[in-house]
Amino acid sequence: MSQNFSVLIVEDDFRVAEIHRQYVEKVNGFKVMDTVNSGKDALHFLKNTKCLPDLILLDIYIPDVEGVNLFWEIRKTYHEIDIIVVTAAKEVETIQETFRGGIFDFIVKPFDNIRFEQTLLRYKDFRQQLESNKELSQKEIDRIIGFQELPNSATITTTNLPKGIDSITLNEINRLFKEKNIEGITAVELSKQIGTSRSTARRYLEYLVSINKIETKLIYGSVGRPERRYILRETYEQNK
Repeated sequence: MSQNFSVLIVEDDFRVAEIHRQYVEKVNGFKVMDTVNSGKDALHFLKNTKCLPDLILLDIYIPDVEGVNLFWEIRKTYHEIDIIVVTAAKEVETIQETFRGGIFDFIVKPFDNIRFEQTLLRYKDFRQQLESNKELSQKEIDRIIGFQELPNSATITTTNLPKGIDSITLNEINRLFKEKNIEGITAVELSKQIGTSRSTARRYLEYLVSINKIETKLIYGSVGRPERRYILRETYEQNK
């Protein structure tokens, strides 16, 4: 059985509040209980409602409220309600304080409708996971919080790779450095390892240099041009 999550919108501009209501109710599984335009009305609603909302969309800039006082009053008295801040406030202190207070997300106005919808869908997934499981795996938690691996991690999953760089080949090279503990390799040596041309191997190596994953080092022999070797960044730093 599908579950509907109830939402209270706290927004002093009634026109903006109506837009937020429309956005919320376009997302399957959400229903707006009410919209209020002041801190006083918000606290009155929460005190007198028979059923508390699951989620509050909270604007920080409310005329009858100083700073984040309303946020802390709600958080202290109604700790079971989740909060998403939707505000024009951008001050680092405000962002930091509300995250320390346990908000689910912080959305800056004016916002993109897709960003807003993704937050609600992530919230729905979060609640459904908590209510249907006693434990969550790291993978499930990562999905809920929107965690993504950084480019310097063992597996590169980004879809925004430059032209001529394939994620499968890139991950193969990445694992080659990590798993085989390669301390240095030339483009010729890599081309033999992965079965590509020397120019292709060099293209991938130079891309890894550009994202600061590996370094280059010139090795001077007794004759001829110096050899350009590619070395894991941490290995290079240790051997300087």
